[in-house]
Amino acid sequence: MADEVISAISICKGFGGILALDHCSIRVEEGAIVGLIGPNGAGKSTLFDVISGFLTPDGGSIVFSGREILGLPAYKIARLGLVRTFQIPRSLMRMTVLENMMLGAQGQAGERLCNPLIRRHKVMAQETEIREKAEEILEFFDLQRMRDEYAGSLSGGQKKMLEMARALMADPRLLLLDEPFAGVNPALADRLIEQIRILKEKGLSIIIIEHAIPYVLALSDELYVLNKGAVLASGRPDAVISDRRVFEAYLGEGA
Repeated sequence: MADEVISAISICKGFGGILALDHCSIRVEEGAIVGLIGPNGAGKSTLFDVISGFLTPDGGSIVFSGREILGLPAYKIARLGLVRTFQIPRSLMRMTVLENMMLGAQGQAGERLCNPLIRRHKVMAQETEIREKAEEILEFFDLQRMRDEYAGSLSGGQKKMLEMARALMADPRLLLLDEPFAGVNPALADRLIEQIRILKEKGLSIIIIEHAIPYVLALSDELYVLNKGAVLASGRPDAVISDRRVFEAYLGEGA
């Protein structure tokens, strides 16, 4: 059995008396792709927000790479190697594709006020390394030819790919993908599936929220179904998707 990269146990989160997460638990093994599905309002994106530090839960435990991260701010969690994307891409539209990529790198020496003045050569050398890394990742996602275009000029699918590419600049150990196939045309989606598989082969662990069930089934080693803030079913994708309770959660009781 592989080691767990993350273990989120009994997570609870309420909003004004409404329980968005009700003792929700999820585990991900090293190098695995885990699918997270469920009807609208099931708590999927809220779980991502809690795991990545954008929301503080009311209770529970989150252990990432052997360390409790519950309550840490999002930027510290990202530095530990847990990075996420969003349903709506958050690219800086008036910056170029390459500039967006370079912003994703962690620990840039040039961010410190004095370094560009007193450690100019170090800053320039690191910037060259970051640029080369960004161009390599852009080539992987077939966005290299658009490196000097404004991010705002990309199609919806290309913006999704840019957000994923920028997340890889942080060298994540665990990548959370929130609806990566939404708004992506079928041809681009097929390519994205292959790219995600390659990332897995390189050892990256991934959790995917996605409403397009065929894509989730094509990628996932394990599948979780959330309903009303709790885990309704989990296990092998083929077994989970044939569970009567899952069918009823999507279509209603008595379906």
